[in-house]
Amino acid sequence: MEYALACARAGKPVYVEKPMARTLAECEAMIDACLTTGVPLFVAYYRRALPRFLKIKEVVESGAIGDVRLVTVTLHQKPRRRGRSYQAALARGAGDRGRGKFLDLASHTLDFLDYLLGPIVQVKGLAANQAGLYPAEDIVTATVEIWSAVQGTGAWCFTGHSDLDVIEIVGSRAARLSTFGVEPISLTTADGIARFALSIPFTSSSR
Repeated sequence: MEYALACARAGKPVYVEKPMARTLAECEAMIDACLTTGVPLFVAYYRRALPRFLKIKEVVESGAIGDVRLVTVTLHQKPRRRGRSYQAALARGAGDRGRGKFLDLASHTLDFLDYLLGPIVQVKGLAANQAGLYPAEDIVTATVEIWSAVQGTGAWCFTGHSDLDVIEIVGSRAARLSTFGVEPISLTTADGIARFALSIPFTSSSR
């Protein structure tokens, strides 16, 4: 946060990595500083501008799946012994929830759903460290209500037995995609399943 505030005071545009900050209060301080000095503030959420995600937005806004009622998000990953710098970043979460892989990865999904359906207005969740591989949380579950009256559930587990990355958007029909995968987007209607082979130039481990 201190670097963002320093840039704002210097009159420079502010571009920060995600998550934007450690707490809501820090986010609000950054926003206030940029509004006061009249400089833009950008957070590094780029997926909403990629063809894969723009296609889903087009599908939803066209009414192709009807009125959206429910969104389910599932992200499971096997434990990964990644490089020392990444493990050190997770270890910095000791005694401080919110610095693990949930904010690193789930923030992309939540940002896209905000872009697609509107902001989350209510949320209830649980977080825990089950495997003890690093101090930050390794499992998070949540139920949410989105501004557009859509309800949603999410489950993020980073010490599971397999990898699974699915977002399902449900109305009278359904659309299915992933946040980090490259498989075709699927659209299920009464006429069957249509698939759109739109991908992003990143692997499943991209952040």
